[in-house]
Amino acid sequence: MNYQAFTKETLILMHHGARGALSVDDELATLGEELRFKVRDTLNWTLHIAELETEMTRRGMAFEAIDCMPPVSDGIQRPETRQGLSAIDRATHLSARIAAVMRIRRPLV
Repeated sequence: MNYQAFTKETLILMHHGARGALSVDDELATLGEELRFKVRDTLNWTLHIAELETEMTRRGMAFEAIDCMPPVSDGIQRPETRQGLSAIDRATHLSARIAAVMRIRRPLV
């Protein structure tokens, strides 16, 4: 992909999208569910992230690098998946966890 053709804002958006896909995969792994995007397992994802960050660095943009290495468990116990949740409850729970990981603040109702 020709990353030089994109605006800085577009690069930031793509970077956030890649980070979001990785966060979704990590949370699904934590919940014991099938990964949706398989960022760490797909060469094209890791190449996309590396090339994107290379272009952002070339432009002098400030960003937090995405670590595509698999997390080290070090014997950390994963929380058990709640079997009694409905599909909607599970989706809401997953969305809340992903938002927390990505530090997104949800509007107060």
